[in-house]
Amino acid sequence: MRKHLKIFGCYFRLNLAAALEYRSAFVSQAFGMALSNSSFVFFWWVAFRQIGSFIADYSFADVMFIWAATSSGFGLAFVLFANTPQLSRLIVTGELDTFLLQPCNVLMNVICARTAFSAYGDLMYGFILMGIVYPGDPSAWLWFFYSVLLCAALMTAVSLSANTLTFYLGEASLIGRLATEFSINFAIYPEKIYAPAIRSLMYSVIPMGIAVHLPMRLVHSFSPLVALASLGATLLYCVGSGAFFYRGLRRYESGNAIVTRL
Repeated sequence: MRKHLKIFGCYFRLNLAAALEYRSAFVSQAFGMALSNSSFVFFWWVAFRQIGSFIADYSFADVMFIWAATSSGFGLAFVLFANTPQLSRLIVTGELDTFLLQPCNVLMNVICARTAFSAYGDLMYGFILMGIVYPGDPSAWLWFFYSVLLCAALMTAVSLSANTLTFYLGEASLIGRLATEFSINFAIYPEKIYAPAIRSLMYSVIPMGIAVHLPMRLVHSFSPLVALASLGATLLYCVGSGAFFYRGLRRYESGNAIVTRL
């Protein structure tokens, strides 16, 4: 575990240094993403003004909570593990060989190898939104931090599982992108707008209900059973996605590609 954390920390420092090397691009992408996200606040404000105080049993503050948690969770996932969506390409082109030859954990090495500049804007946006909607509510902030961690872990695990299908089905980057889009859509809208069958997917195949909607409920009514169940389900899903990756890795055939990583 210590070795894995050391690798994780090393990649984070290197990726951040690379981002700051091009500061104007880094700042413009991060700020642009935060500004783009902020337009949805106005959309929801107008919707609640026209419809009423609640939409599918969610208040305006509830919707802002799930938006903030999803944005920061997505941002954290792609700040730390932005190479996960590239896994399908690495498998198909044979570039995965480079990671297999290095004396460290393959999965950790692959998913941490890249960061996304715009993801810093998503990460920042969630905190700003929480500061506006819940400026003095420690309970809301506690479950916001909890939700961000679960959301980042599950988004990474969902993307990893979807892209791992490349080992079995061939190029699966489209499935990976769709899985990420479904994750976001399941997280940012009140869950009751979906049919029961879709809600079951939100708590199983693409379990963003666990990451965002359950913590939002905990803001209103704390339940240690719900908190522990959501944490346990997240850990189980992440372990399962890792096991799925290593099982698929047995099917990998080297592409004999000569790739240099600097």
